[in-house]
Amino acid sequence: MLAKKIIIKGKVQGVGFRPFVYKLAIKYNIKGYVLNDSRGVEIFAQGTPKDINAFETQLRKKPPPISKIISIKSKITSPDQALKGFLIKQSKGSISHEVLISPDIATCPDCLRELFDPEDRRYLFPFINCTNCGPRFTITSSIPYDRKNTSMSCFSMCDNCYREYTNPLDRRFHAQPNCCPECGPKLHLLNNAEKLIAQGTNAIDYAARELADGNIIALKGLGGFHICCAADNEQVVKRLRELKHRPYKPFALMADSIKDIEEIAYVSKEEKEILKGEIRPIVLLRARPNVLPKSIAPDTSDYGIMLPYTPIHHLLFYFYKKYIPQDKFPILVMTSGNRSGNPICIGNREAISNLKEFVSYFLIHNRDILIRCDDSVVRVLGKKGFLFYRRARGFVPSPVFLKHKFPTVMGVGAELKNTVCFIKNDQAFVSQYIGDLKNLDTYNFFLNTIDHYIDILKIAPKAIGADMHPDYLSTRYAKEQDKLPVIRVQHHHSHILSVMAENQIDEEVIGIALDGSGLGPDNTIWGGEILLINKDLSFQRTGYLSPIRLPGGEIAIKEIWRIGLSFLYSIGEDNIERFLTKVPIRKKELIYDMLKKDINCIITTSCGRLFDAVCSLIGLRSSITYEGEGAIVLESIQDKGCDIAYEIPIKNKEDKYIINTQYLIKEIIKDLIKNIPPSIISRKFHLGLCEALAETVKNISKDTGIKKIALSGGVFQNQTILGQMIHKLTSIGLTPIFHRSISPNDESISLGQAYFVANKIK
Repeated sequence: MLAKKIIIKGKVQGVGFRPFVYKLAIKYNIKGYVLNDSRGVEIFAQGTPKDINAFETQLRKKPPPISKIISIKSKITSPDQALKGFLIKQSKGSISHEVLISPDIATCPDCLRELFDPEDRRYLFPFINCTNCGPRFTITSSIPYDRKNTSMSCFSMCDNCYREYTNPLDRRFHAQPNCCPECGPKLHLLNNAEKLIAQGTNAIDYAARELADGNIIALKGLGGFHICCAADNEQVVKRLRELKHRPYKPFALMADSIKDIEEIAYVSKEEKEILKGEIRPIVLLRARPNVLPKSIAPDTSDYGIMLPYTPIHHLLFYFYKKYIPQDKFPILVMTSGNRSGNPICIGNREAISNLKEFVSYFLIHNRDILIRCDDSVVRVLGKKGFLFYRRARGFVPSPVFLKHKFPTVMGVGAELKNTVCFIKNDQAFVSQYIGDLKNLDTYNFFLNTIDHYIDILKIAPKAIGADMHPDYLSTRYAKEQDKLPVIRVQHHHSHILSVMAENQIDEEVIGIALDGSGLGPDNTIWGGEILLINKDLSFQRTGYLSPIRLPGGEIAIKEIWRIGLSFLYSIGEDNIERFLTKVPIRKKELIYDMLKKDINCIITTSCGRLFDAVCSLIGLRSSITYEGEGAIVLESIQDKGCDIAYEIPIKNKEDKYIINTQYLIKEIIKDLIKNIPPSIISRKFHLGLCEALAETVKNISKDTGIKKIALSGGVFQNQTILGQMIHKLTSIGLTPIFHRSISPNDESISLGQAYFVANKIK
């Protein structure tokens, strides 16, 4: 007899790993046990050498589909002659652990078959799940992932569910959220006066009928509430926009099937795979024109669409299709259930308090959501994978794997699009999207997220990375942690470090960081930067967009015509009546005078503000209502049949390359005077900016010999900019490095901060 102790680390708890091991053991006549512990899964296996080898081979080759093995270590140990079979033992916990927590998983095909099988005891049961699907991260309070450590702990399993739960050969063996209509959570429908209207399956049926009749409802999902209404009802969509004070920002959609999605959008093979997979994020797709109301996405020709991922969503469509004509599309608006700027609601009482002025009904249940987690948003990049616009449900808390092991540290992120990051050994845990910390509720979400990750990862950070900006609430939080050293990392430096960490690069790179704003060491606002990252991870600023002033400071970020006017002033254009015609002349004169006298004018090199300036000058927007609106509108109107680029001069001043955006604006003004269409101007602008950036890094590469170019910052969520930069850099013999596992926007800042600090204290 040969006996081995086997330790498997990775995403191996809550994914059906122990039943998988049990079945293998029975197949190969192995005696011993398997259990969950702080390291992952522990196996004691005893059998003939031939059987043990076959057992180990299958462990490595065919693990459960939603598991992820990081390492398998085995060692020969003394046989136990008293063993009579193979057991699944109770989990062991300890102070620290190395288990990867599973993200939430969309309802699997097996559960869907049962959900709609009239003969099944879980027929139309809105909380059906098994070992291969259902809630994980959002219901987990601590590790190990056992029922007592989830929000299912208050629901006692009935005899039938308990038999499934304790049978190693059953699909629901140790499925922690396991339940049925007899013992599981209950569903209720309330009106906005909090009167109970219906319960159970009847509640979903009633809600579906109200949606078909043009009403708006709030629905408790997996990581928070959704607000939903009929997407093809222009009147109700416009009403929702008015109620939410959200005039232009696109609404997310949910469709019942790929076939239904193809009625309203173009879908590639790669996009179908992401849409139908186990995660089911929102996928950005090119909209078919004139099918749905323009009010769904007024600013763009793309729709953000997802398929149902919980039984409640599946059932909602099941009933909704009964109440709409056969020639209508079963497409619903499925937007985050929150007030503007607030985090997504997760509690029933919280939702009723915050959302009752928006909705007529609340479809709620009594299973608590412990962790807020918005829907993830991605854009498929053909065969290159996909790009994150928001990383949350389905992906969090899976780590980013680093090239080396590091001390335990944390990064507290930026002010907007905040995330936090914890590095533990060779893994970086970037949290779900948190949001704008200027909002009190979001700041509390930030604090809760930090506490939760420290608890579930069982860690004690040794240092904190924070932004240079002293007024960011994340920076203030870091400074208040008296017992921990705080290392401040410049915003755009963090951006480039994050893409290096994610791609496991530890050599010198040239970084292009393009975004809205970040405080530079010179106390100006950066945002169009080319940085040289040294081997010790320090940086030099080797290039940037030519500076411009923001009259009035932060207000110019909303009133973007001010930035357009600032560019006009900088090129000597004083005939301001001729341009920005949607702005009253008196307002323009006041700001022009402010520029002349240099009163309250902040200097910036921001690429995001350049997009805003162009957007305002060609008449698309004077003011914006959400972050990035100007750039989104500008990108969406491009005439992609145009292949002409604006020439943008590059000058070398004191060993720094400066891209002359004032000259660019002069060329745009010439085209405006010639009545060149905005769609052509937008295209020439996008192509010209990419050519200038590529030419600049080509020069820096010649100076330094560095070939790898790291791309980060929110501007790289622009499909044209990212695609053109990858193409142009590759064509001149350089290697573009970009984000694959996290978003390039400010969600990536916390990873860059943590990576810098971890390297410094290693």
